Amino acid sequence: MRVYSVTGVPPEIQAYAMAKYSRSSQSMLESITELNAEKAERFLETFYFQYGHRSIADLAHLFFAVEDISILAAIILVDEPLWDGQERSTRYQDFSRTGYIVPPGLEGPDAERFRAVADRLFADYRSLTGELLTVLTAAVPRPDDLDEGQYRRTLRARAFDVARGLLPLATATSVGQVVSARVLERQIARLLANEYDEVRQIGEELRAACQRPAEAPLLDALRARVDALAATDGVSESVRAALDEVRAWLTPVAVAPTLVKYTSPDRYPPHTHEELTGLARRELNGLVPDMTTRVALADEETPLDEVVTTALFSADQYGRSYRQVQGLVRSWSDDRKRAVLDLTMRCRGRHDDLLRLHRSGYAVKFDLLIDLGAYRDLHRHRRCVQILQPLSPLYGIDSPEEVFSPRVGASRRCRAQRRAAPPLRRGDRLCPRRCPVVGRPQSKGSHLPAAAGDALPLIVQDGPRRSRLHRRAPYQAERPFLLPSGRLADGRAPA
Repeated sequence: MRVYSVTGVPPEIQAYAMAKYSRSSQSMLESITELNAEKAERFLETFYFQYGHRSIADLAHLFFAVEDISILAAIILVDEPLWDGQERSTRYQDFSRTGYIVPPGLEGPDAERFRAVADRLFADYRSLTGELLTVLTAAVPRPDDLDEGQYRRTLRARAFDVARGLLPLATATSVGQVVSARVLERQIARLLANEYDEVRQIGEELRAACQRPAEAPLLDALRARVDALAATDGVSESVRAALDEVRAWLTPVAVAPTLVKYTSPDRYPPHTHEELTGLARRELNGLVPDMTTRVALADEETPLDEVVTTALFSADQYGRSYRQVQGLVRSWSDDRKRAVLDLTMRCRGRHDDLLRLHRSGYAVKFDLLIDLGAYRDLHRHRRCVQILQPLSPLYGIDSPEEVFSPRVGASRRCRAQRRAAPPLRRGDRLCPRRCPVVGRPQSKGSHLPAAAGDALPLIVQDGPRRSRLHRRAPYQAERPFLLPSGRLADGRAPA
């Protein structure tokens, strides 16, 4: 028996070496030794692209930093079932100096109003953080076994945890992710087809980052020493040749020049969602959205009913609960249900994965109607299926008095939320649809504001209380389905 780990090998070459186990009796080290980037590219072009052996891309794992993006874009970026990573924490970091992302293409009066509301929200965030820290310092004495620095950091984290409710989705953040090339390929295709300019730019940058040499900060100093040694007088030709070889190995290479180079926008999900949105508008028109139930467990249903209910639920722009949609679908004939199922498959290409809404047969399904901060905490869990309704101001906001005692900033919270979520007026369209923090238009020619403040795009983190999460799981195994509206995939609102 021989067991060993391998490091320092470019991801595509490593994937090739592992894939060769199915075709060769060579050890992995032998395969790596005889490989180079050109051979790996030829292999991948043949077996991955021509023969369709897509599992090869599961063997190449890639690390990325995606920095200075909006929180909204980060939510969309990480919405992958097979994903690992970390984001800057609004609970432990002071975001008062972070700033916010102005949506690409937002100009003129809309941009001015956007900045004005964002600036006021950040000013309230800074003030509330300071007030909370003062109150906590007075109310919570420092334990004897806790040094002053740790005590101060703990109280600051408590203050941030509350004040972060005022941060808009436009707040700048950063994400680090590690994914397989197969997940990355699907992720880039999904981002490139997104309706928001910022999100599409992230998809383009991820693809470009795979093509250019990767960052290698720990090798820079070593490479400089090798260059200095090679320039020294009296170095023999053999030593100089060895140094050239070392320099070549220390020079960063592209991490996935082949596996994602043909990635293009995945039109199947957005096109299907658009058709389902129209269908949901027609079929659910008579149901008054349930905005009272916060957590609900879905009823038992057949897999067909589950797929059809989820399809309509995920496209509903008015926030009906899963249970409401479930009751309607239950009354339909099988032929009518199959027509909806056929609609979800109509635009599927031969290489397209099934949609998330097709994942059915789960024994435990919840519908959650929760604030956006709670939604984000749940969204990071991957052992579940998550179905997200479109973000919308129609879900309303949590009352400041329920979150703050009057002496800890309730009045400030009220003022901030009034700025962030003014009364809705039919016909308002205060921001272009491409704005990354604006919800989708509600109907043709009639748009409802979908964000915060006079400049719509600023949904605050505890603002749209509905972030419909549809969590699905087999018995004793968690597999949630989450929705951005606050509802769980079973259609019930959180209790």
